[in-house]
Amino acid sequence: MTARIISVVNQKGGSGKSTVTMVLAGSLGWRGLKVLVVDADAQGTASRWAAAAPDERPFPANVISLAAAGGKVHRELKGHLANYDRILIDCPPSLESPVPASVLLVSDLAIVPVPLAPADLWATRGLKTAIESAQITNERLRAYVLPNRVQRTAINAQVREVLADLGIPVMKARLGLRVAYQEACVGGSTIAALGAPAKTANDEVEALADETEQLLAMEPVT
Repeated sequence: MTARIISVVNQKGGSGKSTVTMVLAGSLGWRGLKVLVVDADAQGTASRWAAAAPDERPFPANVISLAAAGGKVHRELKGHLANYDRILIDCPPSLESPVPASVLLVSDLAIVPVPLAPADLWATRGLKTAIESAQITNERLRAYVLPNRVQRTAINAQVREVLADLGIPVMKARLGLRVAYQEACVGGSTIAALGAPAKTANDEVEALADETEQLLAMEPVT
């Protein structure tokens, strides 16, 4: 077993990286995969999310903090590769941090959650340079934008134009602006565990997990 590594990264705070990391990890864990979440953000949201889970229903992925490892996160991951199917990394919201550059060196897939507002999209532009720099060394790395906190199904022309200008492919999956994601965080649960009231959110998360697995199954372009 050699884990596939998924980094969730965006240089802008408030883009929903921790939420995307944890709902995706929860879905993959429910599917029977052995999942490790690496909390590389000093804010520790992913760690607190998992810690809030009740003893009778633990979060279905292990969570460790490597925020203190800085630019050596990729080295710390080596000892975990043989023990997991998937490793998800919640990165800090700053390209000034050495963490994103470190994890992109060893990631198979980078997911960039972006709220569909022009200001958030514009702030993501600098990330493309970091991704392209990592791809020089890590030829298997592929990156995709995940529309997040979407409030309507239609994407207006201005947003489509900025998305195209980013130069990073956009995932078909998207996550809405839903209370269910906040409830899962507070209760330390997966979206699936919230039951029928969270069906729409769960459908979104399952679509994200399906697409993520499809992308990991694709042969990298070298």
